[in-house]
Amino acid sequence: MDTLNNILKQVQLPGLIHIKQKFKRQVVSDIKKQLINKFSQKQIFRLFKPEQRIAIAVGSREISDELTVIKILISELKKHGIKPFIVPAMGSHGGAAASGQKKILNSLGINEKTTGVPVISSMEVVQTGKTDSGLPVFADREAYNSDGIILINRIKHHTSFSGHYESGLCKMIAVGLGKQKGAETCHNAGFSAMSGNIQEAAKETIRKTNIVFGIALLENAYHETASVHVLTKDEIIKEEPALLEQAKKLSAGLYFNSIDVLVIEEAGKNISGTGFDLKLAGRSGTCTISTDNSQRNYPEIYPSIKRIAVLDLTDASHGNCNGIGLADFITKRYYKKVDFNQTYPNSLTTADPARAKIPMVLDNDLLAIQAAIKTCNIGNKNHIKLIRIKNTLLLDDLYISPAAVNSITDASNVALLERGLHFKFDSSGNLV
Repeated sequence: MDTLNNILKQVQLPGLIHIKQKFKRQVVSDIKKQLINKFSQKQIFRLFKPEQRIAIAVGSREISDELTVIKILISELKKHGIKPFIVPAMGSHGGAAASGQKKILNSLGINEKTTGVPVISSMEVVQTGKTDSGLPVFADREAYNSDGIILINRIKHHTSFSGHYESGLCKMIAVGLGKQKGAETCHNAGFSAMSGNIQEAAKETIRKTNIVFGIALLENAYHETASVHVLTKDEIIKEEPALLEQAKKLSAGLYFNSIDVLVIEEAGKNISGTGFDLKLAGRSGTCTISTDNSQRNYPEIYPSIKRIAVLDLTDASHGNCNGIGLADFITKRYYKKVDFNQTYPNSLTTADPARAKIPMVLDNDLLAIQAAIKTCNIGNKNHIKLIRIKNTLLLDDLYISPAAVNSITDASNVALLERGLHFKFDSSGNLV
């Protein structure tokens, strides 16, 4: 790419300042104690009988302490003579293939060896009914044929839509347990209807299947477990909106308004369903905030960002680069990791091909950053407002250009640690 080198070699990079952002740090000190106490308070195990086969539904995200929670749950179930097994509840992820979904769980450390129970992965579904608006509702056949279903998931904001129900137990019921068919059905009406579709589908599935209860996990901005909640099947739909509100208050963000360049060192499915948090990056695209009487109008304010450069794709993504179409530049290192067989089923199922488009591909990190700066049309490097982050889950420790200081919106929660720093690259032009 000698031509590109010639075009970009004159682009100067700004200096950097190491900063810390401070967020609320509510943390569960003893997950086992809290979880067992909640089981006891709600007399959960009276809902089961010995020898029952119980499906534990687990998703595709990297969730703090999830394996610990799974092990505690399995141990308690076995004490009561119950026979648990695990099913992947992840819609079309894993290339919409049973083997791919099992592989994702294994990459999260969830397998037969670590849990002591079978992991039964299948894409076969049963249509359990229809929503009030006529949408067909599906459920994983293995889970449906079991004696009961337990859900484990994190509740948080979704990167593409807003409403009472975003990422959480209800979405796992409607989309995750529904496999590719359920995910496709919920997405067919577009993101503007997504929250309502999730609510309707979850309601119908709870009514028609053997869902027993769910474990909802909330995380703080440091990717730590902030609270654990046990919801019976009758509580899930009723209580999830309030938990979503709590999760949003605990989540991380960028204390900045207008930014020229956001450099994201890594993106991936283990970080966000779209690789990086599109809301946080101001790139939700088809994101719709409902304003009718059935949905709250969430005032979600995020930085205005001109250019985004994503430098690498996590290995845990297994080649799924969904969401990268809303970035502007990537590197060859990133591109070489892309597996379209993993990515396209996700995008086709959600009816959103834009998120699977490939941005401009540059040889290395240096060129990708230079290209992002150049296309901002700001000639003086001292005027470039740039932020460099590891990923959109880790936002407490980051680097900014001197000009970006003027865009800080909450100085009381931002500490400037060290000035006068610079980008450092190896001989291949990649960050060190």
